[in-house]
Amino acid sequence: MRVPFLTKRRTAETGFSSTPRDRASRRRAPLPRSLRLAALSLAAVALLVAAASITLEVTKRRIGPLPLAETEETSVTVLDRDNRLLRAFTTKDGRWRLPLDVSEVDPRYLAMLMAFEDKRFYEHGGVDYYAFLRAGYLLARHGEILSGGSTLTMQVARLLDRKHERTGMGKLRQIARALQLEDELSKDDILRLYLRLAPFGGNIEGVRAASLAYFGKEPRHLSAGEAALLVALPQSPERRRPDRNSEAALKARNRVLDRAVEAGVLPKAEAERAKGERIPKERLEVLKLAPHLSESEVAAHPVRTIHHLTLDHDMQAAVEKLAVEQTRLLGPKLSAAVLVVDHATGEVLAHVGSAGYLDSDRWGAIDMTRAVRSPGSTLKPFIYGLAFEQGIAHPETLIEDRPTRFGTYTPENFDEEFHGTVSIREALGNSLNVPAVKVLAAVGPGRLMGRFRRAGIAPSLPANAGASLAIALGGVGMTLEDLAGLYAGLARGGEPVDLRWSRDDTPNTRSVARKRLLTPVSAWYVTDILRDAPPPPNTKGGAIAYKTGTSYGYRDAWAVGYDGRYVVAVWVGRPDGASTPGLMGRFSAAPILFDAFARITERPAPFRPAPAGVVKATGATLPPPLKRFREPGDDAVATGAFLEPPVLISFPPDRSELDMEEREAEPLIIKAEGGALPLTWLIDGTPMTSDPRRREVEWQPDGRGFAKLTVIDSKGRVDRVTVRLR
Repeated sequence: MRVPFLTKRRTAETGFSSTPRDRASRRRAPLPRSLRLAALSLAAVALLVAAASITLEVTKRRIGPLPLAETEETSVTVLDRDNRLLRAFTTKDGRWRLPLDVSEVDPRYLAMLMAFEDKRFYEHGGVDYYAFLRAGYLLARHGEILSGGSTLTMQVARLLDRKHERTGMGKLRQIARALQLEDELSKDDILRLYLRLAPFGGNIEGVRAASLAYFGKEPRHLSAGEAALLVALPQSPERRRPDRNSEAALKARNRVLDRAVEAGVLPKAEAERAKGERIPKERLEVLKLAPHLSESEVAAHPVRTIHHLTLDHDMQAAVEKLAVEQTRLLGPKLSAAVLVVDHATGEVLAHVGSAGYLDSDRWGAIDMTRAVRSPGSTLKPFIYGLAFEQGIAHPETLIEDRPTRFGTYTPENFDEEFHGTVSIREALGNSLNVPAVKVLAAVGPGRLMGRFRRAGIAPSLPANAGASLAIALGGVGMTLEDLAGLYAGLARGGEPVDLRWSRDDTPNTRSVARKRLLTPVSAWYVTDILRDAPPPPNTKGGAIAYKTGTSYGYRDAWAVGYDGRYVVAVWVGRPDGASTPGLMGRFSAAPILFDAFARITERPAPFRPAPAGVVKATGATLPPPLKRFREPGDDAVATGAFLEPPVLISFPPDRSELDMEEREAEPLIIKAEGGALPLTWLIDGTPMTSDPRRREVEWQPDGRGFAKLTVIDSKGRVDRVTVRLR
C-alpha cells in the first residue's frame, strides 16, 4: 500500500523524480557530517519529546501532585516598621530559606539569570526544545556536554522533588514536573520558587538568604558583580562556595558577566568594573537585631511566619551598638537595657534587652527590659506631680531638707548631707531624698500607687506589705517597660499611652482602660523642672527632660528622659542583682541616655507649650499657702498661722572644724533652736545628760576625730550635724 505523502512524482513544480534509480542514487549519496549530526540530534529530541508527551500522564500519576506544601516552609522572619529584616530563624531542618518576591530583587540579577540560565523562560512551556537540540548537537559533535538543556522550570522541578537524577527516567520526571508546573502556576510563581529554593552552599537556600549571608544586604541592593556571583553559585553551590573556594567562585562569576555582555544585559565597561569587585571570603552572620523581643514575639505567636514590629531598623542597630560599647567601658559582668518609644503613638522604636545577646559573662540572654528591679529615685517626679495637682506645692515652694524621722523611718540624702531650705525645683532637680519623702507623706503612698495602677502600671510590692514612704527612694519593684510607659505619659502632658511593638496586633488587642496619670499643668511643672536637671559630665543639658535613679546597694542605675517626640529609658546593672560599687544613675546610665538621643535624632523635638493654668511665679509672689511646704506633723492652727519651726542645731555648724587646743579644757556648748521641749541629745548615737528645759547642752570631747551630734524634740523631729575635732 502506498502512502500518498511518502510517494514522490516528478512535477514541474518540484523537479523530483520518483524512479527507483533516482531513489537509490539519493540513498547512496552520503550527507555531510554536520548535517548527519544535526539530523541525529533532531531525531533524538523528537523521540524525547514524543516519549515525554506519551508518558506525561502516566508520569504525572507516578510523581503525584506538586509538592508545594513541603517547600512552603520558610525561615520565620521578624521585620521592622518599614519591612526591613531584623531577625530570621532557620527552618525546622536547619536551613536559611527566606521569603522573597520577584519585585524585591535587583532587576540586573533577573536579567543575568535569564541570559545565563534560560533565555526563553517567558516563551517556552517548561521545556526548551531548542535548547535540547543545541545541547544534543554539541554533544554529538564534540563528544562532551557543552550546553545544558534544562530550563529554570526544570530546575525548580528538581528542587521541588529534591532529586538530581542524571538517568533518562530522571530527566523524563523533570520534564513531566516542569510541564506540570507550567500548567498549574504562573511564570512569576515559578520564578518565585526558584528565588526561594535555589541552593547557595551549606544550609543557605534562596537568593535573599545568600545575599544576606555573603554580602550583608537585601537582594534589591546588589551590585553587578554580586548579582553575577549569585547567578553562578546554584550550578555548583558547594564547589563554588566563596567562603571555601574563592577562585572557583571568581571564575564562575566572570563567566556570568561575559555572558551578560554577549546578551546585551551589561555594557562591557560595567562588566569589567564588576570583575574587579571583591569575592567574599566568609559567610556573614544573618541579622539578629532585637533578639529578645523577636524571640518573645515568635514564642507568643508560633503560627506566624512573618512578624511585623514597630521597631526602626537603623535606630535598633545604633542603640544595640551603643549599649555594647558603653557597658564594656563600665566594667565586667554589667549589662544594659534600653527602650526608645515614640510617645505620640506608644510605638517602641528600639528594644535592647542586654549588652550582647550571646555574651554569657553578662547574662546577655536575659531580657532586662522586663526584669523587676528597684527603680531608685525615678519615681520622684510623680510624687511632686501629685503634690502640684493637689495644690499643696508649686515648683518654687520652699521645703526643708533637714533630718526628719517618720516613725522608725529616717531617710537620708544620697550624699549624706542636708541642704537646709530649698525650693521644690531644687529638691527634684538635685534628687534630694528627704524632701521627696516629706511630699510623699503628704500626698500618700497609697494614692501614688493607685495613680500608677489606673495609668496601667502595676508595681510590685514586697509580700505582705503595703505601700510605704520607702517608695520615694525605690522601695517598690518596676520594670524598664513600666518606667518607659510612665514617662511617656508624663511627656504627653499626663495622658498615659499603651506601649506597642507589634504591627500585627491592633492597639485594642493589648490596651487596657487607662486614666490620666497627672493633670496637664502638673505634668508641665515636672517637665519644666527635669529639663533643667544637671546633665552628666561632658554633656549639654536643657534639650531633654530626664531623671536618674540608683537603687539601694548600687545594684541598679537608671536614667529616663524625653523630648517632644521620644522617650528613652536606660537601665545598667548586673542581672544577678549583685552590687557594683560606684554604679550610679548619673554617671553610668545618664551618659547612655544622652548618647542615645544623639544617635536617634539630630535635634531634640521641642516640648509641649505651657497649658492654661500654669502659674509662673517666684517664691516671693506665690500665695502664702504655697510659699512654704507644710510638713506632716507640723502644728498649725486652723487659720493658717505660722508653723512651729523644726528643731535645728545652731552650733556647731554642720561639717565645721573645731580646734581643741585653743579651747583647752573648756567644755563645748552645743545649741539648738526651735522644736518642742524636752530635747534629747546624742553623741555618735550615745545619749547625753542634759537639762530637758533648755535648748543647749555641754559636751566634753574625749579626743580628736569626727563626731555626729543629734538632737530629737518631743515630737520626734530630728537634726544632725557632723563636726571634726582637731
